[in-house]
Amino acid sequence: MNFIHKGKQFNIERYPHTDNKSLKAWNAGDEYVLKYLSEKNISDKSLVVSNDKFGFLSTILSSELATSIVDYKSQEKAFIKNFEANEIDINTVKIVSPLSELSDRIDFGLIKIPKSTDLFRLYLNQIHKHLSSEGEVICSFMTKNFNKTILNIANEFFESVEQSLAWKKSRLLMLKNKKEIKDQSLLNVITYNSEKDFKQYLGVFSAKNIDYASQYFINYISINDGDNKLLDLASGNGVLGYDLRSKCKDCELHLVDDSFLAVESSKLNLENENTHFHHSDSLGIFENDYFDLVVSNPPFHFEFENNIEISLELFKGVHRVLKNNGRFQLVANLHLNYRVHLEKIFSSVEILGELDKFVVYECVK
Repeated sequence: MNFIHKGKQFNIERYPHTDNKSLKAWNAGDEYVLKYLSEKNISDKSLVVSNDKFGFLSTILSSELATSIVDYKSQEKAFIKNFEANEIDINTVKIVSPLSELSDRIDFGLIKIPKSTDLFRLYLNQIHKHLSSEGEVICSFMTKNFNKTILNIANEFFESVEQSLAWKKSRLLMLKNKKEIKDQSLLNVITYNSEKDFKQYLGVFSAKNIDYASQYFINYISINDGDNKLLDLASGNGVLGYDLRSKCKDCELHLVDDSFLAVESSKLNLENENTHFHHSDSLGIFENDYFDLVVSNPPFHFEFENNIEISLELFKGVHRVLKNNGRFQLVANLHLNYRVHLEKIFSSVEILGELDKFVVYECVK
C-alpha cells in the first residue's frame, strides 16, 4: 500500500502477507507520530523506534533513524522487504534486539505501545537507559486499546507524562524529564506443578502462569518408540519442550519461535545438550522428512489482531518436515475449527482430548 510523507511516496506492505484487505502495515497512531515529529527539528537528532511491527516508521524515517528494536524474525523480514521495495539500504538503520545495550545516545524514542504492558515496560526500560537528559519518548496507541497501566508504568520512568488529544481515534503519550530509577528486573518467574520454575522475559506469552491450553495439552503429548527427532513449534518459554525432554532424555530436540524474547527465555529453562534453539518465523531452516514428532500450541493472537493465516502456513510447513507416518500433536481453541484445515493437509486427523474451550489434535503424515 502507498503512503505519502513530505511529498515522497512509499510502498509499505505487511509480512507475512495477508488476504484480509482491511489489515494495513500501519495505523493512525503511526501517522500521528509522523505528524508530531514534523513539527520538531529532528535533522541532527538520534531516533530509536521500538515495536515497529512491519517497519513502517523505520522505512519512512530511515534517513533520520539510528536504531530499530526488533523482537520478531518476521518483523526483521518485513523491514528488509520494505527497505528493498523503497530502494533503501538496509544498513542505513541498525537493527538490535530488545535485550541489546544501545550504543548511541537517544534524543527521541518512538514506541508503538504493545498489547502486553510487561513488554511496554521492557521497551521503555531499554530506551530510558540511553535517553539523553533532554530526550523525549513518544508512544502511540489507538484509543480503543488504552490501558491505565500504561500511564502507571510511564510515570515510574518519567516526571512528565502528557497525553495528546485524539486524532483519527489514536493518541500519543509524550514522556519527558526522565527519572533516576533502579535497575529493573526483565524476568517473570512462573512455578509449574510445584517442581519447576520457568523464567521468561517480560512480554513473552502467558506471563502469570503456564498457559492453560499448554497445561491441558501436556497430558496428551506422547512419544513413540523410535521417535528421536522432536520439534516444539512456537515454543514460547519452552514448557512443551521441557516436557518432551523429560519424556525422552536422549532425543534430538529443537525449539522454534518467531520471538527473540521467547527463544532467549526457553534457553533459561532447558539444558543445552542436544537441544537446539531457533529464532525463526518458519520451518524453512529444516530439511524435508526430518522430524518424528512435532508439538505446538500455535498462536492466533498477534497484538490486537486475531489471525489464523500464519498458523495455517505453519501447518503446511510441519507436513513438509515430518517423516512419513510422523505425528503432529497440537492444542487449539475449539472455536478456531482447525480440524477442517488440518484434514486438507494430513492423511489422518484425530481428536485426542476436548475440554471446555480447548481441543488436542493428532495428525499423521
